[in-house]
Amino acid sequence: MSEGELDVVGIGNALVDVLSHEAEPFVEEHDLIRGSMTLIESGRAEELYTAMGPGTEMSGGSAANTVAGIASLGGRAAYIGRVYDDQLGAVFAHDLQASGVVFRSLPATDGPPTGRCLIVITPDGERTMSTYLGASSLLGPGNLDPELIAAAKVTYLEGYLWDRPEAKEAYRLATRLAHDAGRIAALTLSDSFCVQRHRTEWRRLIHDSVDIVFANEDEITMLYESASFEQAVEEVKAHCHIACLTRGAEGSVIVTPQEQYTIAAQPVDKVIDTTGAGDLYAAGFLYGYTHNLDLPDCGRLASSAAAAVLGHTGARPELSLEQLSLRRGV
Repeated sequence: MSEGELDVVGIGNALVDVLSHEAEPFVEEHDLIRGSMTLIESGRAEELYTAMGPGTEMSGGSAANTVAGIASLGGRAAYIGRVYDDQLGAVFAHDLQASGVVFRSLPATDGPPTGRCLIVITPDGERTMSTYLGASSLLGPGNLDPELIAAAKVTYLEGYLWDRPEAKEAYRLATRLAHDAGRIAALTLSDSFCVQRHRTEWRRLIHDSVDIVFANEDEITMLYESASFEQAVEEVKAHCHIACLTRGAEGSVIVTPQEQYTIAAQPVDKVIDTTGAGDLYAAGFLYGYTHNLDLPDCGRLASSAAAAVLGHTGARPELSLEQLSLRRGV
């Protein structure tokens, strides 16, 4: 694939999402941390899977959802992730390729099975995730595809993967490959528990190697140990070229060292499931950014893309998002 053919390449945990609607007591009965993502082992994954009611199974993972959203908007996207040579690995690859995303990572033939994320959705639309990383967590530098990274305007890194030394090495290499090719590196902080574990390393990574940061209000205030959102905004301005900071129903704020834009949330009749809203926000922003929209329009497209997944179950849009980009004049 020649240079310049891709808008975004995403790197992250390649997972199959299992989504189920459950009554509120389910969360407490099964000792889940409401509204967050918890890493679990294979035995716990089997226990929760058995307890969950009928649901939906689809390819997932945060960065994979983002690149699928970019493809739905009409963009050119690729994905790098690690799956095992099993049924779920084949499902993951087929789903992602069917959405229009380039996925050519070879499946592993040794080690743990393909990872999965068990998502419990309560009546208020909140999602609580329990993730068995499986094969995805073993991604290292050898799993990178330098050709895809050089071909993409933006390399988008998923914070969830930043745990094992090999994954950290892979991310640092990916940012170097992107910058060596004259490209951009982006990072999503993914979850407040990830920020707690990696605050010091991520501050350094953002300052030295990341051009665009995506975070929600809790994540960015936790990253800088700030007393308020406004203080966190001032901190990130000094360390990053662009920060996209989401605030739920209050919309989002996009900041650079010189500018700050407040973007209204896109109204939604009824929130069914918040799974993937942040992923699709990143998709909308990155699609706009790689198609030369100004930052406020990137933010408005991001808000529209996020809203498109709030009214149904699952982290992927049910219909093509291309009309959203056309309405923005892309």
